[in-house]
Amino acid sequence: MRVTRFPYEIPGWGVGEIWVRDGIVVQHELASEEIRACSPGFAEGFAGQPVGISGHGSSGPRAEPSDPATWCRNGGAGLPTGNVAGKPRRKRADIVSDLSRRIEAHLNGVPTSYDGVVIDLAWATPLQRELAVAARAIPWGEVVSYGDLAALAGRPGAARAAGSFCADNRYSLIIPCHRVVAANGIGGYGAAGPALKLRLLTLEGVNL
Repeated sequence: MRVTRFPYEIPGWGVGEIWVRDGIVVQHELASEEIRACSPGFAEGFAGQPVGISGHGSSGPRAEPSDPATWCRNGGAGLPTGNVAGKPRRKRADIVSDLSRRIEAHLNGVPTSYDGVVIDLAWATPLQRELAVAARAIPWGEVVSYGDLAALAGRPGAARAAGSFCADNRYSLIIPCHRVVAANGIGGYGAAGPALKLRLLTLEGVNL
């Protein structure tokens, strides 16, 4: 399967990426300075870089470019360091432009919805699909516990599975796992850690 990586930049946050295949978002890397640090070619500008999907992980597609040396693992999916091969189709570019505007509004504290953004869940188990649907329905400025998320997905008692799903989430903001917290505190936020989770919640007016 072939996907195209589109970089974007949000002032005050850093550089991120949107990965798209045939009008479907297959991964979203939240803007961060860590990704910028391993992306020396970003300033030159890129329209999109085709890459291959090498396999599926437990909770999402595991995407890597053909040259793993260009992938910054500390910051997720790094930006391409070479020239673009070909031009993305208009439909795909329109989807990325629209999603980039939503992400920028979100990270500037404007209540934002990702309704209508199609994401790839072909890899997901039935439970993971139910968790994704339930998480996407959590409104701006509200939080639920991992146990609550499991219950909302129709799987009460699956709090541990809900936690694992959120830890491996590859659709930051689109699946708003930052709004899913532990019963006794903020909980984790994958490799990014709780500090980023707290920042995202704070801009939505949530105080924990």
